[in-house]
Amino acid sequence: MTVYFIGAGPGDPELLTLKAARLIGACPVCLYAGSLVPAEVVAMAPEGALVRDTASMTLDETHAEIVAAHARDADVARVHSGDPSLYGAIAEQIRRLRAEGIPYKIVPGVPAYAAAAAALGQELTVPEVAQSIVLTRMSMKSTSMPAGETLENFARTGTTLAIHLGIRALREIERVLVPHYGADCPVVVAYRVGWPDQIFLRGTLADIREKVREAKITRTALIMVGPVLGEIGDITESALYDAAKPHVLRPKARAD
Repeated sequence: MTVYFIGAGPGDPELLTLKAARLIGACPVCLYAGSLVPAEVVAMAPEGALVRDTASMTLDETHAEIVAAHARDADVARVHSGDPSLYGAIAEQIRRLRAEGIPYKIVPGVPAYAAAAAALGQELTVPEVAQSIVLTRMSMKSTSMPAGETLENFARTGTTLAIHLGIRALREIERVLVPHYGADCPVVVAYRVGWPDQIFLRGTLADIREKVREAKITRTALIMVGPVLGEIGDITESALYDAAKPHVLRPKARAD
């Protein structure tokens, strides 16, 4: 018996990996976060499977379901949104599994920032514009952030930020980021990425809060901030395909 922590991606069932789809379709127990994982994803569970939405359940309750499945030697598909290694709250689940000797494996999924970039039709790492991405979140009503992991500290890097759980903290985000990025820095708010009702709002640090208010977006949104999200003109092209710059798979430079 094995518990599979499965990343279901941000919403689009077609963004499931082949491995994720195979396991969901084979496990006799499926526990999924119904507020973030669409029903279409778990609809592929086998006939007769126990399928439970864990959105209203506690950690003790979900663990009890897993222990019961372990007792009858039934594999469990524990389905999370996005990639379970990012804000998946799997660490506390894994700790309990290890304590009781219950085997588990993790199946990665498409994270929201990657799906958002794909939907926007752009690269997030453009030479000499942005080469790093900081994935972070706001505390709000969730657990507190480690002392050094502040928005202020990340803002000093000037790199692209992907901020989770921050849609209700846009005023604070604007206050902290404007001194480092400028009021005209591009911002994208990605609401329910991969779902049929997904929305992408483009704006700046100066006006995105008003646009979000008008769109009545209050949850399930990713905030992305950085110059790479704006119009990119002439750029320095990557050395990867530069004919004049050889590498191990193309050892000789080519003349123009």
